[in-house]
Parts: sequence; C-alpha cells; structure tokens
Amino acid sequence: MTFRLSVALLATALFALPSGADARVGGQDAAACIDGDGPAIQANITGLKDRTGRVKLELYPANEQDFLESDTNLLAAGKTFHRVWATMPATGAVAICIKVPKPGRYGLFFTHDRDGKNKFNFWRDGGGVPSNIRIGAARPKLSTATIEVGAGVTVTNIRAQYLRGLSGLGPIKSDD
Repeated sequence: MTFRLSVALLATALFALPSGADARVGGQDAAACIDGDGPAIQANITGLKDRTGRVKLELYPANEQDFLESDTNLLAAGKTFHRVWATMPATGAVAICIKVPKPGRYGLFFTHDRDGKNKFNFWRDGGGVPSNIRIGAARPKLSTATIEVGAGVTVTNIRAQYLRGLSGLGPIKSDD
C-alpha cells in the first residue's frame, strides 16, 4: 500500500515538472510544488524574450478592484496578496511555484523583470496571465488572470508577452 502510494506521488510530481534535462521549479515556495504540498500553483513559463533579470508571480484576490492593486493596500486591508521571485535559469524550462492560502479562485500575474529595477517597465519588461490572451496596451482584466486552485498543486502554463509596437504587449515567439 505504501509503495503504491509513493509511486503514485512520484508519478504526479514528475508529470507536474516542466520538461528538459535541467528542469527545476524556482522561487521561495518551490518546495510546495516539488513536494506536492498544496494548495499551490506551479506556473510553467514559455516564450521568454531572453534570460536576463528575474521572474515573478503575484497572487491577488479574484475581484476587479483588488487585482493588481498595491501590495501595501491589500496587506493593510487583510486581503490576499503573495509575491514570489525566482532567479532566471541560464538554460532549460522555467517554472515558478507560489503558495496559496486555501483552495479557491485567485488572480495571478507573471512578470519578467528584465532590467532588475523591481518596477514594471512597459517598454522593456514582460508579463503574462494564465489565459494567455494577448494583454495589449491596457491593464490586464481579472477575467484573463483568474485561476481556480485546488487542494494540491495546480499547474498552469503562461506565455510571456512583451511590447509589440503600438498594439502593446503580446507573445514574441511562436514556439519554444
């Protein structure tokens, strides 16, 4: 019985990891995804412009007024907010793990901080949402960033988007 359970957990963990010889999950919450200790979200990131800077996931309440609101305001009001940074790996798949307070619906936003200034630079940095709908020139809507998180590790794939002329943010690569 224990052996069967261990094999099942191992198989689940292996399928949750991104592919590649040097695939690893990054961020200070990585252990939650690696160990299957949810609730947590593992975001597999594709379409990166380059390997500069670092990557970040931010977790918000699933309502329009709080989505992308200042972390200071959210935390002061006792609302859900969590941020995870990860070092950009030189090669291989990019995956980031973020712990979630409890199962439910959340807003999730990914950024690629290419210039290392810790503030989103529309001209240089990239972003993405779980729906992978083109962000464009406007602030992303919650409906494009909503993710339903279960008791375990919820896996999502986010395609990075960068400035694409006058049309705003969009994917730059057709495949990885």
